[in-house]
Amino acid sequence: MLVDGKWMENWQPVQKADEKGRFVRQISSFRNWITPDGRPGPTGMGGFEAEPGRYRLYVALICPWASRTLIAHKLKGLDTMIDVTVVNPSLTDQGWRFGGFAGADEDPLFGARYMHELYTRADPEFTGRATVPVLWDTKRNVLVNNESADILRMLDTAFEHLVPSDTRLYPAAHAADIDALNSRIYDLLNNGVYKAGFATSQAAYDEAMEGIFAMLGELEDRLTGDYLFGDALTESDIRAFVTLIRFDAAYHGLFKTNRRAIRDYPRLSSYLQRMLRVPGIRETVDMEHILHGYYSIKALNPHGIVPQAPEHIRDLLATTHG
Repeated sequence: MLVDGKWMENWQPVQKADEKGRFVRQISSFRNWITPDGRPGPTGMGGFEAEPGRYRLYVALICPWASRTLIAHKLKGLDTMIDVTVVNPSLTDQGWRFGGFAGADEDPLFGARYMHELYTRADPEFTGRATVPVLWDTKRNVLVNNESADILRMLDTAFEHLVPSDTRLYPAAHAADIDALNSRIYDLLNNGVYKAGFATSQAAYDEAMEGIFAMLGELEDRLTGDYLFGDALTESDIRAFVTLIRFDAAYHGLFKTNRRAIRDYPRLSSYLQRMLRVPGIRETVDMEHILHGYYSIKALNPHGIVPQAPEHIRDLLATTHG
């Protein structure tokens, strides 16, 4: 991680745990927002007006947090507005790096080797982990935001006057309900699999497992329509999908979340198929990046052996391709 802008130690999956051995996720540090007219958003400073070609989104296809911003980018038709750079999926001793893997890009802005170089360019005294996603302003050469929840929401509206869309991921009519469901999905499922995988006590692992499978059961029962809020796809679906599509291939084995697989839930299995058939979403799923990324975590897989994807996942992705 970085300490006062200097790389001090090899990358580790767990930066912090609480007194009961629970995994604690780092809080995002850059919280500015792109807005239609450059006024300040809910957090941070103003001055980040929506303009074509001004911003670049850095993502890792392994990462569910980054992938949800990439899905929003696709669904809102922002390919001509915001360029995307994909990092190497395999985590190194210095964290995310550029290039060196099929589908991974070199850094086009500064020729950086590692993502942490962008963080120190943004803040020469930054302390913390250099995470993705990163939304970068090429006009001011500053890091706008590295919080995926913020980026997901700003992409829904900031460019609407430039690229009108019928898709609304955070409709006002369901805002309160979306917020409530998002909170549960995040705590019990999105972050829950990490709390299980990186638990340092049996009690922390057991607690995380109860939450994960309670949430999966809740989602299974909830899916009486096409999506979590009936017939309209919302950001809650994106948040759920990015964990569900990785579950059987990565979390079930590597993170020991093996009580049941997603294939054991009929509605969730059908839901994955529907989500993958939404134009743009399938393009954000790269199982080679996902497998190589997760199984590059030395603390969990010291020999670096990358398994094959489960057959039902391979078949699912093959039948929904394009």
